[in-house]
Amino acid sequence: MAAPESLSLAQARRVALAAQGFADPAPAGVPTRRHLRRVLDRVGLIQMDSVNVLQRAHYLPLYSRLGPYPTALLETAAYRRPRELFEYWGHEASLVPVGLHAALRWRMARARTHAWGGMRRVAEEQPELVAWVRDEVAARGPLTAAEIEHDAPRETGNWGWNWSAVKRALEFLFWAGEVAAAERTTSFARRYDLPERVLPTAALDAPTPTDAEAYRTLVSVAARCLGVAAEPELRDYFRLPLAGARQAIAELVEAGELRPVAVPGWRQPAWLHAAARLPRRVRVATLVSPFDPLVWERARTERLFDFSYRIEIYVPAPRRVHGYYVLPFLHGERFAARVDLKADRRAGVLLVPAAWREPGIDEGETAVALAAELYRLAGWLGLAAVAPPVAGDLAAPLAAALKGVGGVP
Repeated sequence: MAAPESLSLAQARRVALAAQGFADPAPAGVPTRRHLRRVLDRVGLIQMDSVNVLQRAHYLPLYSRLGPYPTALLETAAYRRPRELFEYWGHEASLVPVGLHAALRWRMARARTHAWGGMRRVAEEQPELVAWVRDEVAARGPLTAAEIEHDAPRETGNWGWNWSAVKRALEFLFWAGEVAAAERTTSFARRYDLPERVLPTAALDAPTPTDAEAYRTLVSVAARCLGVAAEPELRDYFRLPLAGARQAIAELVEAGELRPVAVPGWRQPAWLHAAARLPRRVRVATLVSPFDPLVWERARTERLFDFSYRIEIYVPAPRRVHGYYVLPFLHGERFAARVDLKADRRAGVLLVPAAWREPGIDEGETAVALAAELYRLAGWLGLAAVAPPVAGDLAAPLAAALKGVGGVP
């Protein structure tokens, strides 16, 4: 699109949604590796999280953009040769395209100063244990932490989330890029191996850029995936240092890849990516993960969509406002509702502890669209039914809509 000097808020929303892949056509038939690559190009990386009350977080961004898809598509790309993704600290724990391995080596090189405290301490205080753990992985990998712990030298005490010294050593080596995640077990534990036995040779052999070059690459990816953003969001996408991100933004502006643009209500300068698209409209009806890159930066989410959102997993139950695992419902070009969900796999039912409407929406239209989406999600998860919502100001109309769509147990 031509480079405007300003965008209306509605235009900025459409730019952001298009950049994230929500304006792309739905796959005709079962999604393929081509569709997976298209989504990866839109989102840049996929955040992981261990919570499994509904579905593992890394599977959901593809569902939100492709609809029901075979999860083996993502598992194969991440854990089978030829790998297209690898696990590393990108935004948080993430699946990152292998082509960005070189651009993240600056973080690997700073493990001794930037890794979490327990990892740093074990590297400083027990270097012989770290070396022993690496040798075990080299000799016997791929291995889980538990498999190594079985033969580890005895230690005294645990730290953090009951991590043993062996687990801390493995996590330090993982941060430093000296071991990699070969796969995940059914219980979501990593199996560690040497990078040369996990990552493609081309990724490992790629020249290591300077820190400035790496920051520029990562900010460029973030800017393309966000479409329009302010400095904090461009920096947050890959959790970059402030000075490095600012320099990268300035260099990308000078190169013409980023262009300044005014957006109403945005106090900080906004930057529009040169390849950003402005569709005439975005028609979508899908649930979005709490860990989706569209909503990573909560301040941007509120500026763009007038949608104040937080995940309440870590909030004590009596203080939760909307629920434990609440997903925003993206309908058209706005978030129209939010719904607390839980998969009861034993009973084969998608539970809806609460459903809430956003101000100014058409309640009936939203309820019908959300009901259809809940049945679509349930089918993808292998659940046979959707339970009526228990609480929330959208509960009654949603319950009625669910009956109309497919019946409620």
